[in-house]
Amino acid sequence: MNKYPKIYIIILNYNNWVDTIECLESVLRNEYPNYQVIIVDNNSPNNSIEYLKAWAEGKLDLWVNPNNSLKNLSFPPLSKPIPYIFYTREEAENGGNLELEEKLKKEIPEGVSTNYPIVFIQNENNLGFAGGNNVGIKYALAKNDFDSIILLNNDTVIRRETILNLVEAKLKIGEKAIYGGRIFYYNDPDKIWYDGGNLNEWTGLCIHLNIGKLKSEIKDISQIKEINFITFCYVLIPRFILENIGLLDETYFMYVEDLDYSYKVWKAGYKLYRISNSEVWHKVNASHGEKEFSVFSAYWGFKNGLKFRKKIKGIKKITSLVFYLSTRPLILLKRLIKKPSIANQIIKSILKYAKKAIKEDKHG
Repeated sequence: MNKYPKIYIIILNYNNWVDTIECLESVLRNEYPNYQVIIVDNNSPNNSIEYLKAWAEGKLDLWVNPNNSLKNLSFPPLSKPIPYIFYTREEAENGGNLELEEKLKKEIPEGVSTNYPIVFIQNENNLGFAGGNNVGIKYALAKNDFDSIILLNNDTVIRRETILNLVEAKLKIGEKAIYGGRIFYYNDPDKIWYDGGNLNEWTGLCIHLNIGKLKSEIKDISQIKEINFITFCYVLIPRFILENIGLLDETYFMYVEDLDYSYKVWKAGYKLYRISNSEVWHKVNASHGEKEFSVFSAYWGFKNGLKFRKKIKGIKKITSLVFYLSTRPLILLKRLIKKPSIANQIIKSILKYAKKAIKEDKHG
């Protein structure tokens, strides 16, 4: 067995090629010796894939604020060109062109730590978080040459040892588990955003452990912590789990898909672990800030939160639904006060779905 089995790092892009480039500059200098990067573009209307190709060809440089305390994670720019191969969704899901990929391996420049060309996959539609990542996973499964996949948000940067530490924990503990790291706020690099997560089935509420705390304030110094929720901002999923649990549920489109998958893993009797020395910095506001609050995000957030709680069994299903339906509207109301122009649309959309969900539940 290879001491360092191959992993695929799957990064999903939608209209955010600038952050994706910074993420790539970070990932492609990491110390794990056997990985291939897959970039899946969800049909970005801003022509993201062409900007990403231009970056790989050395025609476009990354600009990093000189006052950015994390600049050393992605700067100075790596040597270019970096070889890549472009696939349509159909080509990728059929396993790509192995002969061409093998040929491109010889063109990796010094300083780039992967031994494989970057894979760019262009989806013909916006398939959402689950659907977009599933395309990358299907490509990996079709190639049949890997041990695990890592899903990594495109608005993140990592240390050189981040991936190595996560994979080494997996190799030590085993394949019957999924693994996450410790995630910090990019704009406040010592403050924790995620340090493991726990779902309470009675309320359906899932919390990020140690959120808002400084690293220096954490009293629990254990490197490995068993949990029951991992954010898919950064997660390692062994092939064994993919083959036994399956792909991400694409009916969620956006939000809650990671909670759903974590729940499936947990209920199947497998484990979930947070590895504290596998550190990531996440631009939380890039994807979850107030500027992103819209009819679209409010609808999917409410719909998927309700949908997930309907999967909980027994009396806990009832208590979690009551808790959600009695608290979620108040949370939405606070945000709607700041967005009166879209309040009416959001309320109508949510009420329409709630009525439909209740009707389906009565007949289901």
